[in-house]
Amino acid sequence: MKARLYTDGGARGNPGPAAYGYVLEAEDGTVLAAEGEAIGEATNNVAEYSGLIAGLAKAIELHVPDLEVVSDSELMVKQMRGEYRVKNEALRELSLEAARLARRLKNVEYRHVKRAHNELADKLVNEALDAAV
Repeated sequence: MKARLYTDGGARGNPGPAAYGYVLEAEDGTVLAAEGEAIGEATNNVAEYSGLIAGLAKAIELHVPDLEVVSDSELMVKQMRGEYRVKNEALRELSLEAARLARRLKNVEYRHVKRAHNELADKLVNEALDAAV
């Protein structure tokens, strides 16, 4: 089964109050899991990676072998593909954690999309931020 993981993260202020969201969908569009969670003070990029890590962990828990990760964070997608180096120390730790989780799945591909194509994950981020205030 090839599933799709939509991830997003955001901070109001950068850094500022931050949250992530993810939606894990089966191939037919059935939502297998969705979560939005506030993570305290963080940068946008830390929030993006936090969403990826939470989503990958859920995919492992649900025994999803093949995963397409869809994100509107071009930086994170290119770093996870190995196209960009991870220079920031906090992001390096998070990217290594994400890579460790991804290796537990059979196949993981990363795709960058415009924010408009990542609406549900974005909505979960904003709901988590609103609830945390």
